Amino acid sequence: MKSVITGMFIAASLMVAGTALAAEMPATGKAKCGACHDVDKKKMGPSYMDIAAKYKGDKDAVSKLDANITKGGAFDWKMGKMPAKGMGANEAEIKAMSEYIAGLAK
Repeated sequence: MKSVITGMFIAASLMVAGTALAAEMPATGKAKCGACHDVDKKKMGPSYMDIAAKYKGDKDAVSKLDANITKGGAFDWKMGKMPAKGMGANEAEIKAMSEYIAGLAK
């Protein structure tokens, strides 16, 4: 019985955590980036969680992500090339997504 309750608690915690991650994502994340990226699954590009893990502990992560999104490229993911500014994101949208992605590593 104790293991069933523990399992239910863990499942509920994961659902709440997933909802929190999705709720914090800037609108740009779904509208302009969501066709190729997802929070926790690879699509045409890496997941935001995988990107965050790559930059975890890097104090310049936000500025590096910002620069990479702005210029576009493959960034050693071997998944094809991202177009510059993705689907036409502006500087404010790129900054918001860079901060969001870097924040997932915490």
